[in-house]
Amino acid sequence: MFNSKFGSIPKFYVRAPGRVNIIGEHIDYCGYSVLPMAVEQDVLIAVEPVKTYALQLANTNPLYPDFSTSANNIQIDKTKPLWHNYFLCGLKGIQEHFGLSNLTGMNCLVDGNIPPSSGLSSSSALVCCAGLVTLTVLGRNLSKVELAEICAKSERYIGTEGGGMDQSISFLAEEGTAKLIEFSPLRATDVKLPSGAVFVIANSCVEMNKAATSHFNIRVMECRLAAKIPFLCGGLQTGCWNSGVCHLCILFGELLAKYKSLQWDKVLRLEEVQAKLGISLEEMLLVTEDALHPEPYNPEEICRCLGISLEELRTQILSPNTQDVLIFKLYQRAKHVYSEAARVLQFKKICEEAPENMVQLLGELMNQSHMSCRDMYECSCPELDQLVDICRKFGAQGSRLTGAGWGGCTVSIVPADKLPSFLANVHKAYYQRSDGSLAPEKQSLFATKPGGGALVFLEA
Repeated sequence: MFNSKFGSIPKFYVRAPGRVNIIGEHIDYCGYSVLPMAVEQDVLIAVEPVKTYALQLANTNPLYPDFSTSANNIQIDKTKPLWHNYFLCGLKGIQEHFGLSNLTGMNCLVDGNIPPSSGLSSSSALVCCAGLVTLTVLGRNLSKVELAEICAKSERYIGTEGGGMDQSISFLAEEGTAKLIEFSPLRATDVKLPSGAVFVIANSCVEMNKAATSHFNIRVMECRLAAKIPFLCGGLQTGCWNSGVCHLCILFGELLAKYKSLQWDKVLRLEEVQAKLGISLEEMLLVTEDALHPEPYNPEEICRCLGISLEELRTQILSPNTQDVLIFKLYQRAKHVYSEAARVLQFKKICEEAPENMVQLLGELMNQSHMSCRDMYECSCPELDQLVDICRKFGAQGSRLTGAGWGGCTVSIVPADKLPSFLANVHKAYYQRSDGSLAPEKQSLFATKPGGGALVFLEA
């Protein structure tokens, strides 16, 4: 196909995998560790550098039209998350990292078998693949960590305020092991999954492109505001909204006195709040109970707490696609983040200690994660909830949404000896509907194991 498109043959190929996040949803952009693994499905790009400045992109899938531009005039349209813009994100990230004004042109043909908009990170895999393509064409060298950080930053050109998990696992993955991904600094630690169980991915067939809506960015902004408000509003410095008898005032008065001179207006992530207070995640849940009220905040109340105008809120804190949001659920989002961060650490600890009831314990954590995503973070949907229930009914010890949510996939932990019956029963219960409402080509139900990270294949 490359030859038919460009009349030549590729000089090299690059692949980058998708991922499934086992546990740790919507907390990477809050600064907390996550626990994903790469899947075997990936994005593959065939590449031929050319002597002009022309960048020509094609896709093996006819649904994605060809695109061409000058490699030195990269324009990324945030209003239209078209497929080629994700390639441009990766290219621009490398270009800006090295401060280059003149880039070599290239012909690229993209192929992939990660289901799109399924929560398995097809978009980030394309960004990472494009970043590695550009690096290879330039003949430059970067570490995997550097590549992951550049691609995480550059994907934000598309308008999504992501945290870096997807790009990190795409580069740092190793076959046979999941990874605990930590941030600031970025590092990855092997997590050995139980040998007596398998992880099964099931696609709800509800597609969700997180760059095409404001759902994702609203959650990011809510977490950002939840990190600021308890320490900027007059409450916790002069007597809190909870009549001055909250855990912060009683238990952590000295800490607040110590930190009140810090620039809390510079805080962006919930993890920074915990780090500055120097307390545990469990204690942060107590702080959240008392420092934030369960009722939604409106922009006017937020502005009063922060001592800023509505215009400053919109332009200095909120992202472009969240500037007209009328309510922010800060309490619920913070509760999810701190509890989910604790579940990730518990999951890793159980994997290390390997108790006899290991699979059951891990499954319980996954179930708790889904409930929190559904009720506190509100990033599930009826189809995902139904699919989770079906998976548990037919033998999964735990099941949860994976990825951003609002559609996409579930991941379930299933005892290995139950896998054949599990797959058959879930397929029949969810995909084989009498009304024929789900097209067969959209069905996706498969067991997966930890795959390897991004690679460059050179022609012999």
